[in-house]
Amino acid sequence: MFYETVDNDHGLPHDPFKSCIVPRPIGWVSTVDGNGVVNLAPYSFFNGVAGNPPMVMFASNGRQPHGLKDTVTNCEETGEFVVNLAIWSLREHMNQTSAPVPRDIDEMELANLTIASSQLVKPPRVKDSPIHMECRHFQTIDLPCDKPDHRNVIVIGHVVGIHIDESLLVDGKVDLSRCRPIARLGYMEYARVDYIFTMERPIA
Repeated sequence: MFYETVDNDHGLPHDPFKSCIVPRPIGWVSTVDGNGVVNLAPYSFFNGVAGNPPMVMFASNGRQPHGLKDTVTNCEETGEFVVNLAIWSLREHMNQTSAPVPRDIDEMELANLTIASSQLVKPPRVKDSPIHMECRHFQTIDLPCDKPDHRNVIVIGHVVGIHIDESLLVDGKVDLSRCRPIARLGYMEYARVDYIFTMERPIA
């Protein structure tokens, strides 16, 4: 099949776009607002974008019923955020934090998650997540948006500190099979990292 996205006339019951970009790592982003209220939300348009210095990005599309996304607002107002690794054992907690609740609701408390303090930034970490990246807001890039009351943005952060649980370190490497990260597919589908294989790059 083929369809032009400007018309979106794919003829399917659901838009297949996100199912064509898989698997997508989940940026489980924690922030605080100016009053210290914690916000925690998962973003599946997320990835690392540079290594020297280490930079990450997440994209926020649209809005929630209570207004613009709290995560973006907090990042821009305070200049800080933390990315927590979403793993299999925390999947239900992660899903609960995706609910569009009012701005004054603490999603960490809502999802019954334990808070851990960060070292360099104010937003807390999800204690039971085995990897955290403390970030300082570098830039927000506004993208075109088909709905005038919505906002599509890319938030880029400079990773200034990384926490890795010692239980994941094997022979000096991070063994992700020990925590089984989860990723987003299309629709309401997810994937779990259960099989890891190695391929050496060819030598020219």
